[in-house]
Amino acid sequence: MTKIDWYILRKFIGTFIYSLMILLVISVVIDITEKVDDFMNNNLSLKTIVVDYYFGFIPHIAALLFPLFIFISVIFFTSKMAYRSEIIAILSAGVSFRRLLRPFWIGAFLFAGLLWLGNRWTVPNANRIRTKFENTYIHARDEGHTMYDKTTRIDSFTYVTFGSYDPNYHSGSNFVLERVEGLNMTLKIRADRISWDSTQKKWRLDYVSLRRIKGLKETWWSKQDTILKLTLTPKEMEEAKNLQEAMTTPELDRFIAREEIRGAEGLNIYYVEKYRRTAAAAAVVILSLIGAIIASRKVRGGSGLHLALGIVISATYIIFLQFSTVFSTKANLNPLLAVWIPNFVFGAVAIWLYMRAPK
Repeated sequence: MTKIDWYILRKFIGTFIYSLMILLVISVVIDITEKVDDFMNNNLSLKTIVVDYYFGFIPHIAALLFPLFIFISVIFFTSKMAYRSEIIAILSAGVSFRRLLRPFWIGAFLFAGLLWLGNRWTVPNANRIRTKFENTYIHARDEGHTMYDKTTRIDSFTYVTFGSYDPNYHSGSNFVLERVEGLNMTLKIRADRISWDSTQKKWRLDYVSLRRIKGLKETWWSKQDTILKLTLTPKEMEEAKNLQEAMTTPELDRFIAREEIRGAEGLNIYYVEKYRRTAAAAAVVILSLIGAIIASRKVRGGSGLHLALGIVISATYIIFLQFSTVFSTKANLNPLLAVWIPNFVFGAVAIWLYMRAPK
């Protein structure tokens, strides 16, 4: 590391922190204007809003826009260096363009590692604070309502259906349990009412009938009530929003493994979140390289042209990411491929720009 390397790296870090603070303030102001009515309707104090919500919201929005913050920062300070002919002076001194990119690589990998660690532990814990607040005060009117015809798969062979379920009282009606092995149903349990017994940690069934089928032989019995142990708890019945964002990566891995054992469907959204945490860190490196190559050329439009180009590229990246994510969650596109498609595309763009950059 030479003085020039440290000079560029200091500008990289300083500009990023400066732009991050500005954009976070803008994001918080916009969020406050959207939620001020909810804050006032719930008579929340300033301390409650800051500690119980914005301590979680700020890390969330910072991690979400982290690669774009990096990209804009690189565009901004590199463009200013090019406008002042500093890049030309460095190259004229015999420094190769590849050597010039060294501090950009170092800064990019430094921030990528920071984002990768944050996405695995810090940001999920912050999202836990944010989602708890939103579910309590912002989405309170949508939560806790009775659910109808809710079917859940609890293992590879067993399905349970609640005709209705009230999450406030942990009870439901018209309960049906079916065990299907291959093409044959081997067990069917019906109950007029089901409720959670918090002392035994089991479900209590009322007015129960059971059919057990083995080949051509069938047995049937009924009881007034009985206790049934299921690998299903009232907490799992709650339809929490953005659950995957509030789990650390080890927790997410355990959740996916458990749901796969159950044979659950619709896990792509959890896989997308898992792979996105690493892909976002890789995007920091790719976008930093693109920004450095684009902004290092001195052009007539100066910093304004570079920033405009940077905004266009940022918007294109977001569109690519949103399209691929939707295709994964709605159309069964491989989740790993979905989150990495933007990186593959922009990685190819970075290589092409580097090959065409004046050396």
